[in-house]
Amino acid sequence: MKNITYRDAIKEALREEMLKSEDVFIMGEDVGIFGGIFGVTAGLITEFGEQRVLDTPISEAAIAGAAVGAAMLGMRPVAEIMFIDFITTAMDQIVNQAAKWHYMSGGKLKVPLVIRTTTGTGRRAGAQHSQSLEVLLAHIPGLKVVMPSNPYDAKGLLKSSILDDNPVIFIEHKMLYNEKGLIPEQEYFVPLGQAEVKRAGKDVTIVATSLMVKRSLEAAEILEKEGIEAEIIDPRTIRPLDMDTILKSVEKTGRLIIVHEACTFCGFGAEIAAQVTERALYYLDAPIVRLGGWDVPVPFSPSLEDMVIPKVEEIVNSVRGLMGEKV
Repeated sequence: MKNITYRDAIKEALREEMLKSEDVFIMGEDVGIFGGIFGVTAGLITEFGEQRVLDTPISEAAIAGAAVGAAMLGMRPVAEIMFIDFITTAMDQIVNQAAKWHYMSGGKLKVPLVIRTTTGTGRRAGAQHSQSLEVLLAHIPGLKVVMPSNPYDAKGLLKSSILDDNPVIFIEHKMLYNEKGLIPEQEYFVPLGQAEVKRAGKDVTIVATSLMVKRSLEAAEILEKEGIEAEIIDPRTIRPLDMDTILKSVEKTGRLIIVHEACTFCGFGAEIAAQVTERALYYLDAPIVRLGGWDVPVPFSPSLEDMVIPKVEEIVNSVRGLMGEKV
């Protein structure tokens, strides 16, 4: 095992798959000489050259469109879009093209495309660079949506995404890039659509995504000192979604809190809550709690930005409150 950052785990996944197949290439704004806005692709242009690490014009629509075309012709592009906010300018290429061609061609065409992008708050970048828009993409049949929360998952999930024959939106949190974790020296993969229990517990289930997994684990440490054992589940991929793991946990604990950074209204937590209600209602001992971002554009002010997304103490307090409630 070795201890590396989330950033370097992603770079290792890219490098390993590029070494294995010349069909894999990287494209995006400043991914080459500059090494990516967050340094993920630093040095890869030196090793693989400008033909496989392509600096593109500042046009997300062009990046996504070229990547879709390359994928349909048999390549496996990994396209970087700096911020998930900017995916909105490439929604036609992603939603109407990438997600549809396999279906519309009767299975004759595949679109093995990965779009890497970043999500979330923490860098004080304002309302147009700090959103969490994963649910917009998870809503679309034909797309897969991945949200790794640690270096091990980041590397294993990205390798699986590159080898998948479907378009995958791979969402990295800006505030996780410097987080370190242990990964194996040997090659490994993490399958898409398989959740993981990050911490076992018997009193309450907390389902969290991306950065909120880290905060939920911190909350669980505090709650343990109070005699409350929280089980933390990371879906890892929100499309496809492993509901079986979530339902199994809810059946054990009888309580469920869903934590994500995106706005609570119509957020991903609503889908989980709906499915648990439909499939495991009679196992619940208390109402389901959704803990998400406020229904406001993300503020630029550091103090206000911190206020509008779930914090560790809010997760702790939500669990404390839930433990005293009954359906």
